[in-house]
Amino acid sequence: MSDSPEHPWRPTPVPVDWLWNTLEVGGPAERVEAFRLAAAGSGVVPWVLDLAALEEEFLLPMAGPQDGVRAISLSGAKVLARRLRDAAAANHQAALARMGTDKSCSFDLHRLLPVPPGILALGPEEEESKRWLRTHWGVTRPLRHVQVLPSTLDGRKRKMGQLRVGFWSADWSPWAAIARLRRAWPELSFELRPHYPGSQQQLDEEKPTHAPEQKGRKRQAGAGAG
Repeated sequence: MSDSPEHPWRPTPVPVDWLWNTLEVGGPAERVEAFRLAAAGSGVVPWVLDLAALEEEFLLPMAGPQDGVRAISLSGAKVLARRLRDAAAANHQAALARMGTDKSCSFDLHRLLPVPPGILALGPEEEESKRWLRTHWGVTRPLRHVQVLPSTLDGRKRKMGQLRVGFWSADWSPWAAIARLRRAWPELSFELRPHYPGSQQQLDEEKPTHAPEQKGRKRQAGAGAG
């Protein structure tokens, strides 16, 4: 159906179901430490953003707001959309700048299983990009709110090591990434536990951080995940 003043087209945000997961990595202490160092990164995926398309997506809902939402002038909407685009670009550049030194994300999938440059150049919203992520990571967005969890390893096992992390994943757990990591690090064990909402497992174990907000494309403009 074509657009009309009565029925203008509006972008529809894609809902996301965020799932809390815990991952335990175990094995010889020196190999666990090597994995810990390899996995630590900024959590940033350095996508090439289509800023013109992003600006348009900021503009459209302001130019044709939903019923009952006060409209602003077209010129005002254009100014605001450009400012939002510029803010997204600045945030993206700041995220890219810290990639070389920031190790605050203890389980950074892009560090372990890097997105190829050809896929990065397409941007995060292209179907080919999503297919690559589904195939290699098992999820189509970076992990969110990654945090180190207390070790459960018996302290008497001094030759053994353990890394425990918790994180939110979008819509599914990163099983594909875990399968690839098991092949790449055969000396280590990887035990991934999804905590489905309301399950007894979620109630009995560590309480997760709050889930990320439901976000559509515009909020995905940043290079990485918090």
